[in-house]
Amino acid sequence: MTALRILAEAAWPDPDAREPEPLPPLPGFAASSFNPLVAETAERCLRARRGADPGSGRTALLLASASGDRATARAIDEAAADTGRRMPPLLFFQSNPNAVLGHIAARWGLTGPVVAISPAQAPPPGRVPQDALDLAELLLADGDAEQVLVIAAEQADGDGRAHGGDRAVALLVTTA
Repeated sequence: MTALRILAEAAWPDPDAREPEPLPPLPGFAASSFNPLVAETAERCLRARRGADPGSGRTALLLASASGDRATARAIDEAAADTGRRMPPLLFFQSNPNAVLGHIAARWGLTGPVVAISPAQAPPPGRVPQDALDLAELLLADGDAEQVLVIAAEQADGDGRAHGGDRAVALLVTTA
C-alpha cells in the first residue's frame, strides 16, 4: 500500500478546550448527538484545509464508528417496545450514517464515494482505526477519489443526547 499524506485534521471536542462546547444543532437530525458530532468534526477538518470556501472535488467520505448512533438505536428499541407508538421516519438508524455523510457532501460539493464502516473495536481517543486508513488508501489507489475525508466517531456511553463523552477525529488524506 502507498502511504497517506494528511492535508488537514480536526477533533471534537477541541483538545485544547477546558470543557467541550455544545455541538451546533444539525437541522433534520433528531434525538441524538451522533450526526451533529460527525458533521461538526468534518466541518472543522474541511475548514482547516479550505477555509470558508466550500470548494468541490472528488473527495470520498469515510465514516468509521464501532458503536454507531447509540441514542437513535435506543429510541428505536423504545418505540418497538411500545407497540402503540409509531416509528418516526428520522429514526431509521440504518440510514443515519449515510444521511449525515450526504449532508456533508452536499454542503461542501464533494463528489467522491460515501462509505460507512464499523470496525470491531473503537480506536483510542483521537485516533482513526487502521482499517479505515487502509480503506482510504484503496479508494485513492483505485482512482475513486483524489482525497478522502476519514471521520472516526464514537458516542458517549450515556443517553447519547448529553455529548460530554462523545468524541470524533477527522483526517483529510491523499496519497503521499
